[in-house]
Amino acid sequence: MTGFYSNGKLLLTGEYVVLDGALSLALPTKYGQSLFVKPIKTHSILWKSKDEKGRIWFEDSFTISENRINSNNRNNPISERLIQILQETRTLNPKFLNSGYIVESHLTFSRNWGLGSSSTLLNNIANWAQVNPYQLLDKTFGGSGYDIACAQHDTAITYQLQNKNRDVNPVQFNPTFKEHLYFVYLNQKQNSRDGIANYRQAAKSNSNAILEINTITNQMIVCETISEFNLLLNTHEEIISKLIQQPTVKARLFSDFPGALKSLGAWGGDFILVSSTENPEPYFKAKGFQTIIKYQDLIL
Repeated sequence: MTGFYSNGKLLLTGEYVVLDGALSLALPTKYGQSLFVKPIKTHSILWKSKDEKGRIWFEDSFTISENRINSNNRNNPISERLIQILQETRTLNPKFLNSGYIVESHLTFSRNWGLGSSSTLLNNIANWAQVNPYQLLDKTFGGSGYDIACAQHDTAITYQLQNKNRDVNPVQFNPTFKEHLYFVYLNQKQNSRDGIANYRQAAKSNSNAILEINTITNQMIVCETISEFNLLLNTHEEIISKLIQQPTVKARLFSDFPGALKSLGAWGGDFILVSSTENPEPYFKAKGFQTIIKYQDLIL
């Protein structure tokens, strides 16, 4: 079997405005997804997807013809999405899938966490087919592409869309106060495509916001104290809140929390960043949020 692996992702700064050219700070995670492929003689794909506990959560077989990939599991939206990805991959590399394969994907994080189950799969398939993953992204899921960049990097990166170019730069981001940083899962997976659509609909003029976020991103990379970091988090939250006309996660759910909180990615679900000099676990668990991960246990 041939294997491929991609890192998961979190967007620390620039959610939404990354789509319009804001300089954003993104963090690859210790969790990710593997893809294993083994050629077989039949013109078919035998596909299994396993979760972080090794349980099969998706399974299907596909027949490969010259012009079409067909599922034996009709009307399954996951099968249809996978067919779309594989078909678009073939348009980028017509030699792809000229034979059959046994394929297994393995997640190391919960599918509900929003750490990039789609982007890691897409990057793995692109590596398998030897095509450009950003082109494959544009043809399938869309979005800024920062998640693809995280899939390929083992260090924090800045990410910026400039015209049609993607500017990706590894950076040193290792806060001296990282023992006071946590990630809390809000028990609700967000659909990135829905978040993007809502942003396009609701966002006000954002040229000033982009300049402000650029400054925050640069300051966050070099800041040395947790008090400065918290100020940057709070300022960022207020900027995006005004832009998308939604209350901050702190105002909406955790107004009595003494530390700083920041939404990560599309607002309303997935993970938030928690900055607190006191252990925040009792506070969040009392409110029904059980998944609380220390910074150093999640970020590469």
